Amino acid sequence: MPLGIKPTVDFAFKKIFGSPENSLALMGLLNAILDLKHPIVAVDIKNPFSYQEFAESKLIVLDIRCRDSSGRWLNVEMQVSVYGGLLERLVYYACSMYTDELSAGGNYATLQPAISICLLNHQIFPGTQADHRFQMVDLASGRKLAKAIEVHTLELTKYNLDERSISRASKLEQWAFLLLLAQDYDVDQLKALLPGIEFEQAIETIETISFKTEDKLMYDQREKAQRDYEWALSGAREEGLEEGMEKGKLTGTIQTLQELLGDEVSSDSDLKPRSIAELTAELSALQTRLRRRDA
Repeated sequence: MPLGIKPTVDFAFKKIFGSPENSLALMGLLNAILDLKHPIVAVDIKNPFSYQEFAESKLIVLDIRCRDSSGRWLNVEMQVSVYGGLLERLVYYACSMYTDELSAGGNYATLQPAISICLLNHQIFPGTQADHRFQMVDLASGRKLAKAIEVHTLELTKYNLDERSISRASKLEQWAFLLLLAQDYDVDQLKALLPGIEFEQAIETIETISFKTEDKLMYDQREKAQRDYEWALSGAREEGLEEGMEKGKLTGTIQTLQELLGDEVSSDSDLKPRSIAELTAELSALQTRLRRRDA
């Protein structure tokens, strides 16, 4: 029977990768993303999974902040929505971690890299490239500031998620497969498709959530909150688009009538900041003038 649990739901994601007993799963995910010359062999989670985080129904970003065996600071989050300012927020998180490292009177030379990682199940960049790594680099020489900030974005839907070849795919593709499709498989199928102790930890945690327990109830609550949030966000976008189209029609009509009346034609920059009510009133006044002129 399929597990029916989506690892992209914040409760599941945080329980899988933010539980200290699942450190192998977290290290497996981080090593797949960062592709380091010397893999991470230990992580210290600074904000481990706790049920208290999910006590409120409010949908918030639930990230995983940790420090690895080389001293790097990392912030990992799963995003189901793409919104304005997302990339800037990721940079801000990385900068915050970087500055938080240094205590008063500390030595700047001791600062370690701060890395902000965002996994998305939506696309934010055109093209087929799924993994973007942004670093501080000199454009002319290509020299990088190694001990500085980094931002990673991973658009999971751009990876090759073919069940027939996933067991031979890259680790990053395998994690994308687990995160996006785990709900469609049972435990034995997933373990066969995704061998390795790091995947085993993640799969067994997903199985635990699927049982009819407090975990399942909380997961269902968070999935509903996430779904409602997506619905509201989509509605707001459509409403904004409709309002924009309506404003565009009103603006064009006003400018046409102004031209017919011999008035100075308002620029787009003058009209666009006005509300629909203000534009409608302006249009009505122009129409009244035009009718009187032609009477």
